[in-house]
Amino acid sequence: MVRKFSVSRVLPEFDKHFSIQPQFRPLLIEVVKQIQSFLGKKAYSIYLAGSVARGSAVVGRSDVNLTVVTAAPLTAAERALVLNVALRAKQIHPISRNIELTLVELAEVLDIANVFRWGFWFKHCSHRIAGDDLASRFGCFEASWEIAKQLNADLPHCLSSYRRKIMATKVVADYLDYCDFIARKMLWAAFGLVFHRKRQLALSLEDASSVFLEYYPDKSTEIERLFVLISRTQVPKKASLYMLDSFGSWLVAEFDKINRKIG
Repeated sequence: MVRKFSVSRVLPEFDKHFSIQPQFRPLLIEVVKQIQSFLGKKAYSIYLAGSVARGSAVVGRSDVNLTVVTAAPLTAAERALVLNVALRAKQIHPISRNIELTLVELAEVLDIANVFRWGFWFKHCSHRIAGDDLASRFGCFEASWEIAKQLNADLPHCLSSYRRKIMATKVVADYLDYCDFIARKMLWAAFGLVFHRKRQLALSLEDASSVFLEYYPDKSTEIERLFVLISRTQVPKKASLYMLDSFGSWLVAEFDKINRKIG
């Protein structure tokens, strides 16, 4: 099946006209209720992204991607409570493979220096499910290198952090979680390298990889290996670490190379 993309230079806003799939409603209602209960007025708004937000999630296979915007800094105890909400919800509602929860302060979101990250994220990639809708504060964006650069600024840190986690863990379930996460991170980062050239959004890992390979066809083997990790197939640690060290390092170097050209 051939996927069709918009030819407009301005990226489409995230489609707000949808209803959350019934299977995921209990999980989301519980998570939102508990976060608001724990944080009170500090819970400014909560957003849903990914396949669950688009209404195309697969029960047992899709992740729930949440962003929580806080009106003020959280204490260590508050952060732990919120992160534990996601962990408990995953255990009680196993319809989701994982719950990815990102915490960010309102001041950071509204900082003009971060507009290409958070403005783009709320306008084009997520759906508000509680609180004030920050998407209304931003205009639509065009695909740009600055967006890709800001979204992937944490790539070196993630590679280093997950390398340590993979090396240290002796729990198979945790190992598979770590491999899955960092493989997805690398695949989306790969798409980030060509986002400004293709000038289109990718709505799935498959779309992202296809677009990336249009420009880097010699990396097909690496992409195949990332999908093996994403499938949660257990491979020797040596193999997963090799992907972080080889392809991960290549991604970081390629970002630096392009940034030197574009700025």
